[in-house]
Amino acid sequence: MANKIGGLRRKSRYKLKKERRQKGKVSVSRFMQSFKAGQRVCLSIEPSLHKGNFHLRFVGRAGTVKGLRGKCYEIAINDKGKEKLLVVHPVHLKTLE
Repeated sequence: MANKIGGLRRKSRYKLKKERRQKGKVSVSRFMQSFKAGQRVCLSIEPSLHKGNFHLRFVGRAGTVKGLRGKCYEIAINDKGKEKLLVVHPVHLKTLE
């Protein structure tokens, strides 16, 4: 029986690629941003920080903030009819207007 080689970030070269001008340290305002319960957010991975990350299949999805869990937020998304709860660090979130 063959074993799968690699982890969660394998085959993700283009999804986790940053633009040339965006490379470097993450801005403090993005790191410290806050959200309220019921607010709509977009999931976008910040490749330079691995903590509080979500699975790559959810990149680009939109969800609603359910609450706070430590320093991270609980995000509810609809995945093909099922509601799933993700625990995501605020660096990996963007607001939807």
